[in-house]
Amino acid sequence: MFSNYLIGLREGLEASLVVCILIAYLVKTGRRDALKPIWAGIGVAIAIAFGFGCALEFGSQELTFKAQEALGGSLSIVAVVLVTWMVFWMRRTARHLKAELHGRLDAALAMGTGALVATAFLAVGREGLETALFVWASVHAASDGTPRPLIGVALGLATAVLLGWLFYKGALRINLAKFFTWTGGMLVVVAAGVLAYGVHDLQEADLVPGLTHLAFDISGTVDPSSWYGTLLKGVFNFQPDPTVLQVTVWLLYLVPALALFLAPVGFASGKGKVKEPDEPGSRPSKAPQA
Repeated sequence: MFSNYLIGLREGLEASLVVCILIAYLVKTGRRDALKPIWAGIGVAIAIAFGFGCALEFGSQELTFKAQEALGGSLSIVAVVLVTWMVFWMRRTARHLKAELHGRLDAALAMGTGALVATAFLAVGREGLETALFVWASVHAASDGTPRPLIGVALGLATAVLLGWLFYKGALRINLAKFFTWTGGMLVVVAAGVLAYGVHDLQEADLVPGLTHLAFDISGTVDPSSWYGTLLKGVFNFQPDPTVLQVTVWLLYLVPALALFLAPVGFASGKGKVKEPDEPGSRPSKAPQA
């Protein structure tokens, strides 16, 4: 449940910040007449993301077992690729997000209502589709016949909406750079578990060999139905009897991805650590950190 809460919180907060930036800019520039098209674009983006998630869930139920496993494994890998790209993209470009959105909004204001709807839709829609796919893959990996994963996602999204509203009202200030670094790092860990489970699905579908070659089996020690087994499953997508290929893929993804993500921004280009500028809702750089 925690991993799904984290997904909902992280992805939802990114979308909430985008909405806050768009709305605040229109209000500040006296263009409240453009708010309706912006909300229309946001509404369309949310509806499409929700429809996409429903299509994945209900459409997959009509497939055979092996087809379900093949679809689940393939989409899990796609979801991991997308979420990995997203956390690295946010890590490097968040400092320019506000200026980029303002530029797009200025161009859309000059073009008319349709452009405003499209701008809001594209700004929020990408986050929505990525969230729907990654949530579906994570819920599929952690499925235990209970609604806990979906409850976790719903609570995470609700928290993100509340935080976004508090940011907009100026009632809340946190260091967003640190927030996105910590949550991004945890999402990389979650993504590693989703990737390993995706490989297991492909093995179940007979698309990838090695299903019978177990790395270890501690089912007798770690009861999957126990509270700690449920916790490990919910946070890390842990299973007590993974295959050799699952463990190998998990390590090959997690170690380099986490090391690169936690490295200082600009490290790869040899420029050293780049100072993170202040973002909306963050504390000024000279103020004590929370």
